Amino acid sequence: MAYKFLVHHVGDSVGVAVEDIKAGEEVQGVFLDDDSTTVVVAKAAVPLGHKIALNDVPKEDSIIEYQEKIGVATENIKKGDYVHTHNLKTARW
Repeated sequence: MAYKFLVHHVGDSVGVAVEDIKAGEEVQGVFLDDDSTTVVVAKAAVPLGHKIALNDVPKEDSIIEYQEKIGVATENIKKGDYVHTHNLKTARW
């Protein structure tokens, strides 16, 4: 199975799609900091360059990428969900 998403660091909440991901597809990703892998079943389509949830994130909890808080979940996010502006409020403003 080829990698469909990249994860910057172990402990991040999301991975970034390096190819379009289809809803229901079982996809493998690689952690860039230690080359370990993880598998996620996509609950929704995730376009190239967008984020997929690696674990459940309750509403109002932080979304972590690059080992940094990039935003807050605006609703409950489940492992495999598409993470974007519909369920993530940026930490920048």
